Amino acid sequence: MIESQTSFRVADISAQDGYKLATGIVVPRPIGWIGTVSASGLDNLAPYSFFNVMSGDPVHVVFSPGGGARKDTLDNVREVGEFTVNVVTAETVEAMNATSATLPADEDEFEHASITKLSSVEIGPCRVAEATATMECVVTDIVHVGHNDGGNHLVIGEAVMIHVADRVLDGTRILQDELRAIGRHAGSWYSNATDLFSIERPS
Repeated sequence: MIESQTSFRVADISAQDGYKLATGIVVPRPIGWIGTVSASGLDNLAPYSFFNVMSGDPVHVVFSPGGGARKDTLDNVREVGEFTVNVVTAETVEAMNATSATLPADEDEFEHASITKLSSVEIGPCRVAEATATMECVVTDIVHVGHNDGGNHLVIGEAVMIHVADRVLDGTRILQDELRAIGRHAGSWYSNATDLFSIERPS
């Protein structure tokens, strides 16, 4: 059955409407809970659902902060060149949401959300101690995407350390039913990655 559709020429709609359509279609999105530190030593923590893993040899991840009011993360990765990626799970989703608030530049999101800081091993930015899994990353590139006076920046980072809670590990495989990751949808909607099924790949 072919359903009735409405078509949108992207050049003819507002950036906000394009954003709403895209973020409603591309779901669920993993959330990169990004920890950074400023050159002056102020910690920052913010969630980004424009986030994914891009390579496995070596491991690279990408996240995409915009400009606007929440630009501390972008400023920090430009200045320091390092960040942590903390996985958002059912246990930490409320704290993650608290760190999405726009705070004054001198306010620490870890403290605002009552999150415990854990020192990284290879880099300066802190990890979220309550996170089930974390990656320590070094920035390899920052690429602007979109209009010159808007758009977003793709921050590409190489993972140099990966920390995973023993309870979700089977060797180097992550037990997905134990991880209980959270996915981002549109607006205020999220989902639990617990309704799992398996399909064998064709040979």
